[in-house]
Amino acid sequence: MKYRIITITFFLYFIHSAFALPTDTSSRTLLSGKITDSETREPLPAATIYFPELKIGALTDDEGNFEIKNLPASKLTIQISLIGYQSITQSVDLRQTTSINFELSESVTEISEVVITGQPGLIEQKRTPAPIAVVPHAALIEGASNNIIDALAKQPGVSQVTTGAGISKPVIRGLGYNRVVVVNDGIRQEGQQWGDEHGIEIDEYGVNHVEILKGPASLAFGSDAMAGVINMISAPTLPNGTINGNIITNYQTNNGLFGYSANMAGNQNGFIWDARISDKRAHDYQNNIDNWVNNSAFRENAASALVGLNRSWGFSHLTLSLYNLNPGIIGEEEGGTVRDPKSYQPGAPFQEISHYKAVWNNKLFLGKGSLNATFGFQQNNRKEFESADDYGLYFKLNTLSYDLKYSLPSESDWTLTGGIGGMWQQSENKGSEFLVPAYDLFDIGVFAIAHKQIGDFDISGGLRYDRRHMNGDALYLTSDEAVTTVTDPDATVRFPGFSETFNGISGSIGASYQISESAYTKLNISRGFRAPNIAELGSNGNHEGTFRYEIGNPDLKPENSLQIDWGIGLDTKHVSAELNLFNNKVDNYIYSHRLNTEAGNDSTINDVPVFKFTGGKAHLYGGELFIDMHPHPLDFLHFQNTFSYTRGTLSNQPDSAKNLPMIPAARWLSEIKFDIKDVNNWMQNAWISFSVDHNWKQDNFFAAYATETATPAYTLLNAGIGTDFTGKKGKICSLFISINNLTDKAYQSHLSRLKYTGLNETTGREGYFNMGRNVSFKLIIPISISSTSASK
Repeated sequence: MKYRIITITFFLYFIHSAFALPTDTSSRTLLSGKITDSETREPLPAATIYFPELKIGALTDDEGNFEIKNLPASKLTIQISLIGYQSITQSVDLRQTTSINFELSESVTEISEVVITGQPGLIEQKRTPAPIAVVPHAALIEGASNNIIDALAKQPGVSQVTTGAGISKPVIRGLGYNRVVVVNDGIRQEGQQWGDEHGIEIDEYGVNHVEILKGPASLAFGSDAMAGVINMISAPTLPNGTINGNIITNYQTNNGLFGYSANMAGNQNGFIWDARISDKRAHDYQNNIDNWVNNSAFRENAASALVGLNRSWGFSHLTLSLYNLNPGIIGEEEGGTVRDPKSYQPGAPFQEISHYKAVWNNKLFLGKGSLNATFGFQQNNRKEFESADDYGLYFKLNTLSYDLKYSLPSESDWTLTGGIGGMWQQSENKGSEFLVPAYDLFDIGVFAIAHKQIGDFDISGGLRYDRRHMNGDALYLTSDEAVTTVTDPDATVRFPGFSETFNGISGSIGASYQISESAYTKLNISRGFRAPNIAELGSNGNHEGTFRYEIGNPDLKPENSLQIDWGIGLDTKHVSAELNLFNNKVDNYIYSHRLNTEAGNDSTINDVPVFKFTGGKAHLYGGELFIDMHPHPLDFLHFQNTFSYTRGTLSNQPDSAKNLPMIPAARWLSEIKFDIKDVNNWMQNAWISFSVDHNWKQDNFFAAYATETATPAYTLLNAGIGTDFTGKKGKICSLFISINNLTDKAYQSHLSRLKYTGLNETTGREGYFNMGRNVSFKLIIPISISSTSASK
């Protein structure tokens, strides 16, 4: 109760502060300037000037001039960017500066983006001790993907656990599920992520760019981030006086995927708004082994709306969103019937998932510092239908999130942020089948993060304390599986009630050193903490998606990890490269093992093998290598290569159980890309690419209990082409065509759950294969109703 009182107190303090905002216009200032080319000295029109802390920006006019009014008299970070030029990020003290000019240098690539994930402020990517990857908007829209995690899975160190084309779960360096925190709209995405067949309920069309922090170095987002954080960031707000949007359409040949998304946003005197509606549908996918993969169709639709105010005192934004997904459960049809493989309507059995979210995000300049206050509500409804109108499992999860952090003013190159955050959850069982108990959860965490720049050294560190309390509800059933009470003499206990409290400390300390203007190195040591989830503590049921009967263990202890990261990088005119190595040891690593009878035989319930969760010592190590060669003066040529390797083992286990399950195979992705800036008067920014995606054989697998099998090596060939079509008034549209699996290779990914569905009677092979050749056509049409070249 006392933790709820603390949360309410902070909430009331925020409300008081919001309605007591300063109105003194003397605290407001103006910034103007000019942006030019560093070599030609010519003005650069349409360059972006942006204050990330305020979410306020402007574009330069035809003469390269800009002007932004109503800024707070404070020290802020400003970003200057333009396609084809190296971005500039620096601190500006608006108490002393009202005019500033910038010169941009042409650049073909850079790995020094500014990041926010896990940091006390805005920091250059190469100056962060912890490894962080930035996935820009272009990388998300140019390729073919079925969902947002599928779009990220090409990043080194990032993989996906898939259930067909419609469901993907992120894995970072061999750790997934509740060990990865996904952040969207500023809060943790909560949607029963413990489940194998539970994906991420986020509209890929609404994500502008993504930051991926690898390892437990993120202290701001609470426990569970042992593997890292995937922060999905929406597009920045538009400059004042601007109203524009776009329409995205996508068609993919293999599964007939058709998707579209329409977006419109605006900024009128600091009143900002943004609305989007999206829809996606796909029929069964195919390959040359299974032909059509029965019931792999899915339908997805989403909508979101944002309204808010940007003022000199900060900003206040409210975001509302909904997401619906209906994926088929791959296997036999209801009653053994065969459906049309080109039907866009999944047949039974299928899932029906809806996710509703409201987020109130605020930033206030109070005193000499600033307060960030974010509050969110999410509701996740997940049903599994065994027939067209009869669901068995039905989970209803409500989550209230809160996050308050205060940043002290940056003085003497110090950046310090402290805060408090957590969530309250309640999950109910609304169906007639039961896998995990209904529960309620409350957690709270306090943290402090600091960063200090000393010349070429950057030192970052922080601590966090978390306390999580969970209550599992008791459930009593009759002999025919009807819910009853403890007083019923014929009642059997399906879930015994339990109450558990977990406490943990997370921490991180590291440094980066700029060896020269183009070379750098970094070292980070971090400790992670994760409390057991509801399935690990209290499950007792047949988990259809994993073909096993699962039993939880209320005696489990929290996981604790100690990870060391070391990296070295190079960013020159000809080569950009980075090597990251990690070593991670996890105590009380939670996994499931098969139970035996007293006679030594396999234990079964309803002819399904029985598994129970337990804990042990795990060791993961490996790394990622990134090399991008762009030899000058052949600036149009990029030869990019990435290599990822992760090895995971369990201590004190027999050979069959010594390897951690769901560890991705080593992977090499090599791409050659040709950029053609000016084709002719009506085609600009064209490119063509060819890539090789090689996955080594995975023979370090969890063989015990026939959980996993070895996965053969395979190589995929991909290609793509794209361009902007332009007219007298600017860009008309962008067209991207990409081909995945050009040779129609038959393969099974080691992290595909369909690999382990048992004998496929149609083919006589084990499980189902991944998607065959797929050609994607994507058309993006910009819409501009009103625009301005400088903020007024």
